[in-house]
Amino acid sequence: LLHRVVPHGQSFQEDYAGIFHFQIWQFGEWVDVVIDDRLPTKDGELVFVHSAECQEFWSALLEKAYAKLNGSYEALSGGSTTEGFEDFTGGVAEMYDLKRPPRNLSKIICKALERGSLLGCSIDITSAFDMEAVTFKKLVKGHAYSVTGFKGVEYRGRQEELIRIRNPWGQVEWTGAWSDSSSEWNEIDPGEKDELQLKMEDGEFWMSFRDFMREFSRLEICNLTPDALTVEETKKWHTTLFEGNWRRGSTAGGCRNHPATFWINPQFKIKLLEEDDDPDDNELACSFLVALMQKHRRKERHAGGDMHTIGFAVYEAQGCHSVHLKKDFFLRNQSQARSETFINLREVSNHIRLPPGEYIIVPSTFEPNKEADFILRVFTEKQSDTESYFLFPQEEISEDDVDENFRNMFQQLAGEDMEISVFELRTILNRVIARHKDLKTDGFSMDSCRNMVNLMDKDGSARLGLVEFQILWNKIRNWLNVFRQHDLDKSGTMSSYEMRLALESTGFKLDNKLHQVIVARYADESMGVDFDNFVCCLVKLETMFRFFRSLDPEGSGSAVMNLGEVRKLRLFFFLESLGHQLNMTEKMSKLKETEGKNKV
Repeated sequence: LLHRVVPHGQSFQEDYAGIFHFQIWQFGEWVDVVIDDRLPTKDGELVFVHSAECQEFWSALLEKAYAKLNGSYEALSGGSTTEGFEDFTGGVAEMYDLKRPPRNLSKIICKALERGSLLGCSIDITSAFDMEAVTFKKLVKGHAYSVTGFKGVEYRGRQEELIRIRNPWGQVEWTGAWSDSSSEWNEIDPGEKDELQLKMEDGEFWMSFRDFMREFSRLEICNLTPDALTVEETKKWHTTLFEGNWRRGSTAGGCRNHPATFWINPQFKIKLLEEDDDPDDNELACSFLVALMQKHRRKERHAGGDMHTIGFAVYEAQGCHSVHLKKDFFLRNQSQARSETFINLREVSNHIRLPPGEYIIVPSTFEPNKEADFILRVFTEKQSDTESYFLFPQEEISEDDVDENFRNMFQQLAGEDMEISVFELRTILNRVIARHKDLKTDGFSMDSCRNMVNLMDKDGSARLGLVEFQILWNKIRNWLNVFRQHDLDKSGTMSSYEMRLALESTGFKLDNKLHQVIVARYADESMGVDFDNFVCCLVKLETMFRFFRSLDPEGSGSAVMNLGEVRKLRLFFFLESLGHQLNMTEKMSKLKETEGKNKV
């Protein structure tokens, strides 16, 4: 474990170049951090982490790498033991409130120690004045201790449970019962005494488990594999990692206390396929651990950022086929499980047992409109599954399907050439939209109209013929009805929340990340979307989905591209951004024609 973080083969002698590299786990991946060997000192001594051995520097260098990763040494001040546990192991941490402990806590601690898990404990503070204050019996408040051992001994005719604690300072030890020089040691078997007693004042000490429960406030356990601490056998968990974001106006809905917006939070579906193998349990259930971690908050301290108050809820979603569940679902259904509390820590986690089935996990901040990135890790004892999908709307008509009245209107608009150019399309649409006084709009831009022509143009003429214009006209009329239906307050614009529902009603089922991009691109400062931006968004989406479908003719939901096709794709979108008027099929065919000719 040490050499996963501090790689082998580094020293001040062999191949020494004044730099060192370390590997630190960050939000689902191991990051390589390179530093030089200059360390901050004052009066000739190291300022921060240091060893009692004057020749030992690996810990101070590792601390510098951690500071670099987080932005500064200052950024390392304060926090939870679990942050360090996870960043140096890639494991998942659990926290136990010792004022409300599980009945089998001593068993959990023993199993964790046997499996090499990391354990820490601390005493909560009630004010800033308590930070690192030393109690009457020499315990330090607000300070991170490690738990290094657990042992039962025969004491005065009864079994006494002892727990071994270490102060990382290397000094300042517990002076109560079972401390280094206490009289209790004289009343146990001499062999056990010799085995358990420690060096005087080395930072490590024993205390009774009863005193531990009374004096300390919380216990934190980092499971390295991670292991299930509540079953007899050591078993690997199946791990699923989701990445997500909370963004104001699109995916930052706050907790369940805000029913109007809670549903817009990111949602992740899991399928629990098999119940646990536990012959002593009559209940058919699946064990899994959910861990929600907010990203980069420590690094953003210098800009005034801090940890958000976060949590999650789990809902049964058997038979729900929607990609994103709506407000009505959450008003009708209660959560099946949730994080114990919303708290301003980097990560909250919870062990959960539920029957096999489909579930939706909804991570959220406590208040709406709090922005952050996060990862959600789900550890299941048995194999689980996840899913997502989208729909692609299409419309095909022939010239015979065109109504006579529409044909006459088209002749008047198009003129003698019987085709509508980008400029003519812009004039037509802006005249039409100006008649609808209930809509707020800045009018359609040339770029928007080019995108519409590009979407509908089948013959590469950069103009719209009768059938092409008919299909576009039908789309815009349909989109106008959708816009009005979802403009619930009749303000002439849609909120970004209403926009998600409107897009889905047109056939586009989008994930949270894409919805965030759409809101950032098309919403104004007050998170409103006017009609012309709504239409532009739909045109872009249909263009994107149609292009993808050309790469996935089997409808499998995935497409494989080689390097040449990726280059074509980049060039394709470059041309798209320039407002190139060739249609998509024409573009791709021309790109294929130039392949191997060193031409652009």
